[in-house]
Amino acid sequence: MAAVAVAAVAMFAGGTGAVAQQIPPKDLNSLPAPSTAYTPKKTPWGDWDFTGTWPIDNIASAHILFERPLQFGSRNWVTNEEFAKRMAAAKRSDASFSTGTDANGNAKSTYAGGTKGMVEWMQTDPFAHRTSMLVSNNGQLPPLTPWGHDLWAHGRSSWVPGQYFNSPADFDSWDNCYSRGFPASMFPFRYNNGIRIFQSPGYIVIMLEMLGTRVIPIDNAPHWPHPVEAWMGNSRAHWEGKTLVIETTNIKSGDAVTYDLSKRAASPLNMATANVPPFNTIPTSDQAHTTERLTMIGPDTITYEITYDDPKVFTAPWTARLDWSRNDKYKFFEYACFEGDVQVGNYIKASQAKQKQIAEGKLTGKEPDGNSRFAHQFDFDPATMPENAGRGTPPPPGAYSADGKSPSWDRPPPDVPGR
Repeated sequence: MAAVAVAAVAMFAGGTGAVAQQIPPKDLNSLPAPSTAYTPKKTPWGDWDFTGTWPIDNIASAHILFERPLQFGSRNWVTNEEFAKRMAAAKRSDASFSTGTDANGNAKSTYAGGTKGMVEWMQTDPFAHRTSMLVSNNGQLPPLTPWGHDLWAHGRSSWVPGQYFNSPADFDSWDNCYSRGFPASMFPFRYNNGIRIFQSPGYIVIMLEMLGTRVIPIDNAPHWPHPVEAWMGNSRAHWEGKTLVIETTNIKSGDAVTYDLSKRAASPLNMATANVPPFNTIPTSDQAHTTERLTMIGPDTITYEITYDDPKVFTAPWTARLDWSRNDKYKFFEYACFEGDVQVGNYIKASQAKQKQIAEGKLTGKEPDGNSRFAHQFDFDPATMPENAGRGTPPPPGAYSADGKSPSWDRPPPDVPGR
């Protein structure tokens, strides 16, 4: 297995055959800047051509987490031994799609429990060797400010344990099917991870398979005046050499506490991205700002880096970096979330029935609910697990925190009004 890891260490400049940079580097703590050795094609009007389909589903399927497991320390890259565990998990996943018969003549099952093509991705994409998407502060998010923490702890969504549901105001923007928010929309989810780029003179369009299309001018025009806002913010792009830089302000501000739907905001990080703070209740202030940098490091790879800064909510900015892999055969299908969203109504009916039973003395109100699992981490990197560990196996001591029980953001469930 170590040979597989070694085979993937060199990234080549597209079309030149020259080694652009060693990935992973010899120093596993370092993180080289994205290589600009590769020169992309140009559009007819002279911009670098980033058009194509760039799904990021393999990152989620490989369980490469957003926040770094603590056992990796300051390392940006896994060791050969850790990578071998990821590769073994990828082989088991690919085997779920196998057809034909096994050595005993029994038919191999085909089901959607794994991911097709994970082994090839692991062998060819250097990101498969990374310890996390988050690259600042040893891969850990900075603490929330007291103001941000208070709003997070009292927020409401379908992910919060012990919460009653009485109206759409008890649900987040993703529950209600109108936005995953920003920058949450730019990180891998458990499904529907397609990204497609279109370009025209003066514009670049980033189309997301799940809830969102960003039409971004490439100009120096000013951002919208306050208080005009949008779920995906107001973006302006410019070129710095071969890198596209996108500055975004005017992101929909608000929190998950208010009952005024017009003043609610999406969390900048969504629980459907593995290993982010729970409950989807982190607020967004009117000072939130992002800088994204897209660099094509080869004909089939874009390195995407984003720095998020909201000084009212986080005590420091944080930066994530991941690779987008080209797959122009990837198909987008309609994400008809709102049209089929019956769950909000079902949650409300079930919650009101429970409240009635409590009032009648049939329930105590202290019964556990299915949301209690969201207060604890439930995605684990195969590289941190014992050999041949299956899904649901507890991590070894020290993998995710000093006490081996939980990552740094795992806090008690919030004190939700009306609970």
